[in-house]
Amino acid sequence: MKKICTVVGARPQFIKLAAVSRVLRRGFQEVLIHTGQHYDHNMSEIFFEEMDIPKPDYNLGISGGTHGQMTGQMLMEIEAVLHKENPDMLLVFGDTNSTLAGALAAVKLHIPVCHVEAGNRLGTFENPEEVNRILTDHVSSLHLVCTASGVEFLKREGFSSSIHLVGDPMYDAFCYYSAQLDGSELDELTGFDGVKIPLPDSLYYMTCHRQENTDTDEKLDQIFQAVNQLDAPVVYPVHPRNRERAVRLRAAGGYENIILTLPVGYKASILLVHRAKKIVTDSGGLQREAFFAQKPCVTVFDYAVWPETMVNRCNQLARRDRGDILDKLSAPVQFDPDYRPFGDGHAAEKIVESIQTFLN
Repeated sequence: MKKICTVVGARPQFIKLAAVSRVLRRGFQEVLIHTGQHYDHNMSEIFFEEMDIPKPDYNLGISGGTHGQMTGQMLMEIEAVLHKENPDMLLVFGDTNSTLAGALAAVKLHIPVCHVEAGNRLGTFENPEEVNRILTDHVSSLHLVCTASGVEFLKREGFSSSIHLVGDPMYDAFCYYSAQLDGSELDELTGFDGVKIPLPDSLYYMTCHRQENTDTDEKLDQIFQAVNQLDAPVVYPVHPRNRERAVRLRAAGGYENIILTLPVGYKASILLVHRAKKIVTDSGGLQREAFFAQKPCVTVFDYAVWPETMVNRCNQLARRDRGDILDKLSAPVQFDPDYRPFGDGHAAEKIVESIQTFLN
């Protein structure tokens, strides 16, 4: 049985891993390396527990520091694991520092790299994830692509025979776990003080974690001003690194319509997606999940991460501006149930088949 080393480190990667690992382990020996990039229980462990993801074989415990510090330390630690395990292939997802570190460690050891979610492009190096995804693609041997636009980007950069359009494993996970929801996943929310907060009957769901939106008071406050005016409470699970600023701004602005909570697990998050009237986010994952659930979404970001979601204003980009966010939230939206750019919910099977063909 051939051996695959899989590197993950952040919440979106755990979701994709849950879908792919379930199929991969039927025919391969998988060695799971968790870099520790997301380390908080609600950012990491809860995903492994509730999604039945196998316990990592290696947990490197690397988090914090600058991009260079984090990536460099991960590179050294992953290299040591690969020397020990000597896998037939390294599998990485997405565009985090963990993705790039894993790919660099493997290619320098002449281990072929498979990149799931290859080909995504924003068109700017100002976004750190763009650097990660481009460099990862250019050292990968196998490019597994979620959408047709990713195929076109890769072809423009000179790739051809290594490209396979497989669909989005995040859509696989969304379909699989949505079918298991019974409503008990989130009877209550948990505030930072540990106090339980009843889930509102009507709500909006917001996530906001990108540095571009949270590195100054002024930017995040514009977002708060907008969502505080909505006609139902806004549930906002806050990333640990952004907690102090969010708590302080909510108190200073008197934004009582915003419910700040600890990060939630995956099932709780998709339950919030299904129950939300609309969604405000800067997450590449949540804007897709909103699209999967046919919920209108406003993405506070400068670039279209997933242009496929933006048909008929299903997902709209907004500036960090109160008026622009509210204008976009009030725009009419129309979903086409027959439009499925992210595949058929069986991306994991296609991913494993592509890996098998490559290694044979």
